[in-house]
Amino acid sequence: MYIARESGLHNLHPLTKSLLVLCLLAAGLALPGRWTGYIIFIIFIVPLAVWGEIFRELIRAVWRITWPLALSVLLIQSLFWGKGTPIFEFWRIAPKEEGVLFAFISIGRIVLTMSDFMLFAMATRPDTLMISLKQVGMPSGLAYIVVTTLQIIPSFQRKVATILDAQRSRGLETQGNILVRSRALVPIVLPLVLGSLMDVEERAIAIQARAFGAKRVETSLIEISDTDQQKLFRRILMILISTIIFFRILWQLFT
Repeated sequence: MYIARESGLHNLHPLTKSLLVLCLLAAGLALPGRWTGYIIFIIFIVPLAVWGEIFRELIRAVWRITWPLALSVLLIQSLFWGKGTPIFEFWRIAPKEEGVLFAFISIGRIVLTMSDFMLFAMATRPDTLMISLKQVGMPSGLAYIVVTTLQIIPSFQRKVATILDAQRSRGLETQGNILVRSRALVPIVLPLVLGSLMDVEERAIAIQARAFGAKRVETSLIEISDTDQQKLFRRILMILISTIIFFRILWQLFT
């Protein structure tokens, strides 16, 4: 998902960006307020995306991922809410105002979460992230899991596209009504699962060949620039994250 740009956001240290997105996520999910998710998205995520020159790509990716979840949350919460004030009634269909309100609050949190992680993934090279995590003492295995998690969705998308093209070239119908698509599901899923297992084996062989579990200090050809200002900013972000979590705990205890 990384998009190469020569922007200020891209030039930030990977740890600075990771703490920044964690702080925004903690603020959006922990601070009280119905519309906190939307506010954080508009005030912080959007300007950061513009600064990183990835605004269009971010909005497009967030929309594609969010709208099915948002639609399902809206339908379920409005139609299956318990006692409440009906907006209208048609036969047995009676969406409730309280359910719609709760759905919009939940959608704001979904938008914030998706856009937050997408912003980080689009503006951070996976190799620099892994190197920076290992430089601060994170175990190699855990750093590898973090970086692989960011890459798994694009990897699956590319593999699915390749399998679809291959099956269509063999005459498999993949477009049409739900029955046609259901019949095409097995010829697509089976190669996807088998290919993923083969990828796991190839990755295991590759990391063993690179002495992934060696105990000695590793060197890298990539130099990650860091400044005293960014180090100070990371300390401030850590304090902010701790304060937000502490404030949320107090809020839950005394309200």
